[in-house]
Formats: sequence, C-alpha cells, structure tokens
Amino acid sequence: MASRIVHTTKMTWVLDPREPMLGPVVDGGTIVARVSPGCWGPMITPDYPSGHEVTHPVAVEGAEVGDAVLIKIKKINVLSLATTSGTDSFNDGNYVGDPFVAKRCPGCGAINPKTYVDGIGEDAIKCANCHTPVKPFHLDNGYTMLFNEERTIGITVPPELAKEIAKQASHFSAIPPESHQYSSNLIAKGDLAGVLTRVRPMVGNIGSCPAVPMPSSHNAGDFGSFLLGAPHDYALTEEQLLLRTDGHMDINEVREGTMIIVPVKVPGAGIYVGDVHAMMGDGEVAGHTTDVAAEVIIEVKVIKGLKIDGPIILPRPEDLPYLARPYTEEEKNKARHLAEIYGFNVETEMYPLQVVGSGVDLNKATINGLERMANLTGLSISEVKNRATITGDIQIGRLPGVVQVTMLTPSSILKKLNLLEIYEEQYK
Repeated sequence: MASRIVHTTKMTWVLDPREPMLGPVVDGGTIVARVSPGCWGPMITPDYPSGHEVTHPVAVEGAEVGDAVLIKIKKINVLSLATTSGTDSFNDGNYVGDPFVAKRCPGCGAINPKTYVDGIGEDAIKCANCHTPVKPFHLDNGYTMLFNEERTIGITVPPELAKEIAKQASHFSAIPPESHQYSSNLIAKGDLAGVLTRVRPMVGNIGSCPAVPMPSSHNAGDFGSFLLGAPHDYALTEEQLLLRTDGHMDINEVREGTMIIVPVKVPGAGIYVGDVHAMMGDGEVAGHTTDVAAEVIIEVKVIKGLKIDGPIILPRPEDLPYLARPYTEEEKNKARHLAEIYGFNVETEMYPLQVVGSGVDLNKATINGLERMANLTGLSISEVKNRATITGDIQIGRLPGVVQVTMLTPSSILKKLNLLEIYEEQYK
C-alpha cells in the first residue's frame, strides 16, 4: 500500500533497476530523505563502486515508463558541521580504468577491497587483507570548511584545526547511520585557510532510476562516458548509456524552491536524492565542492504521457537568466503597442523552459540539450538556437559536460504538453 510520506535513510552506491525499490509513495506524496555527503567520502571509500552515495530509489505510485515525475524541492537542511574537499588527481596503480568505480589495492591487487581506518590523513584507509593504504585519489589542494550553527556561513580552517576535526571526522560530517562511507574529514587538509563563503545548499544528484545498472555518480552523459567499454563490471555500450536519466547534474539552481521534471524509464520511476552541496559556483570548476549530510524534503507528482529523455528544471524566479525571466505587464503592454503600430501579432505569454543536456564535453552537452529542447517543443533546432540566443542562454552546470538550455517558450506549447499549470504555479 502506498504511503503519503516515505522517510528514508537507506543509502545506495549503484542505481540498479533490478533491485526492489522503497515505497511506494502516493502520487502527490512526500519523500523525506536523510542523505550522506557526496563526492570525497565515497571517493576515499574503496569498498563500493561509485563516487557517490545516494538514497535508495523510491517508487511513485502510478509512474509508468513514458511518463514523467515532477519533483518539488521543499526543504534542504544542512546537517554537517564541517566538510573536506578540493581538487583531485588519480593515483596510478590504485584503480582499474576508473578510480571512482574500480578502486584497487596497490598491495594485494584486490578490486574494491574491504578496508579499515588507522589514524588520519590520506594513508589512514588500509586494506583489510594486506594492510596497505588504499587511496585511488590524491587531494592536491584541499580544505576543511567549518559551518556556523545556523548553517549560513562557512570558513576554511588552518591545518591544525583540520587535524582536530579529522579525529572526530564522522561526528563533524553527521553521516547517517545507514551510510557506509568514510568521512572526507579524515583527510585532514588545510591548504586554504581563512576563506569565508556563504552557504546556499543545492542538490547535485537527484532524479529517477536509469534503465540499466549504473554507479550513481555516473548517471550523466559526461561521467557516464567513462563506462563505455570500461574494464570493470559496470561497462556500458553507447546504446545502454542512452538509458541514463541525467540525475547527476550538479546544477546550482537545483535548490530549495526549485521544481524538476524527470523522465520515467523504469516502472515506479525510482526517485532518489544525494550529493548535497553547501554551496557551488557554476561549473564546479574545482571538480568537487562542499559535500554535506542533509535532510531533503521533496514532493512528487506523476505527469502522465510526458515522454522526455532528461530533466527539465524550473528554477526559482531570481535564479533565471535575465533574458528568460517572464515579462512584466508593463513590458507586455509596450510590446503590444509597438506591434499594433506596425500591424502584426506578438507573443507575450511566455515561460522559461529549461532542459538539461549532457555529453562527454560541453559542446556535446549543448548539442544534446538543443536536441532535447527541439524534441520536446516540436520546434526545429535552428529555431531553438535563435530563441535561446535572444530569450535565454546556455549555462554550464558542471564541467566537463552538463549544461542548461533555456528559452522563453509560448504558453501554447506548454499547454499542449500539459505543463502550463505547473509553470503558472512556479512563476505566477
């Protein structure tokens, strides 16, 4: 029997459509998710084959393949007191093909070996079999960030304090009990001390289950490309990669008050959440940011018959590109007056349609986004390019290959897609 509210703390590393889902939650119901930190914790945990740990997928009652699910992000509560992050490099010999997926012990050669913690620092995580440090990644320039009680500001700390935090790493990370990752705070890095920043939490990995087993960190066209012909158990073909759902977006507009429409590619959709960041600039140029444990509250609603390939985002109004903001009544009246003088009609009832594109690089991601926009609206790619140029833009979600294609779109198109009421709700 479906529940009005589903609470979950169960964590998953691999999104596998063959595994039973949690729930179901009723159509229109709520999911309350306690999520663990994203990148660096899973990255330094050799046991599991993913660079992310996300909540186990939750089924939505009535969601069928070819539908879509509307996700409303109602609340993001940051729980971590501190986190450690920074730029990375790969340690040769400590992985096979992909350091996120196939971590290798350099001592005994075991893939994804069982490990234990001995002390702090990058060498603290050791193989349970041969006691060799297992570190597929090196934190090149790293920082530990401490948050205030209200979780409104963060400050990077000096090395001495980073070491003290490392001694209580899990406490400062607030890792959920069902998580199996090591805390990134164990690394004890303080290369960038005394930097002040604002907390503006966002969700980096949120969406629906892909139709092929896939490490949760690789559910996108750029990271997913690492799986093509890979020398490990999660290798994919080009055709299988099309079964992704692009939940790993790392788009900083995906925050409290944002709506997302995601594809349903498996029965029940399988809605999951993870990789919450305390803050992130466009592009996530360092490759990583401030991963935190959090409570995320979302509402879900099935949209019947809306067949889409990847996510549609309805950002908060203030997060929209300037040219894509809905027109004021004053602007509409000026436009109608000008058009009347010269005797032609003008589109004034427009809403910002934003689709996500992904690919191995930004060029491929942009092409993917333009194609998705054209398929969704029924407009030619040339017209989409023109509309995006004069009424929207292309934004970088994450390097190397996630973008948002945005353009103001006539309400008549949104009405045909049964999306007009949703856009009216978000943008009044």
